[in-house]
Amino acid sequence: MSRENDAQVPAVTEMPPPPPERFVCTPPIDIFDNGEGLVLRADLPGVSGETLELQVQDNKLTLFGRVAQQAPDEARLIHQEYRVGDYLRSFILSEDVAHDRISAKLLNGVLEVTLPRAPQTEPRRIQVKTQ
Repeated sequence: MSRENDAQVPAVTEMPPPPPERFVCTPPIDIFDNGEGLVLRADLPGVSGETLELQVQDNKLTLFGRVAQQAPDEARLIHQEYRVGDYLRSFILSEDVAHDRISAKLLNGVLEVTLPRAPQTEPRRIQVKTQ
């Protein structure tokens, strides 16, 4: 066979490996009333401020956190118990929550979301005019 025939054979390309499977879990939460509103606490081990997203839309609060691989790229993983994956949880908010005053902080893997109550309007007497 000549070298010219070898050049005409199409090259076989390898398929890239499939992306690693992502684990999605529901984080445990506590919700309590502090007198001024509700406080939600969620355990999110491995989630950082850069990989955490909170969103309020249509009276629904959604939290999404991503846990990245902790071992350096050049290291060879020998044993793994921490999951690499995502946290996802949604809550329907009552009309009593002041959406524009919701705040959150993340400290040592615990997310705390403060859901203050919206001020209640005081009842007022309406003057009725007669003719």
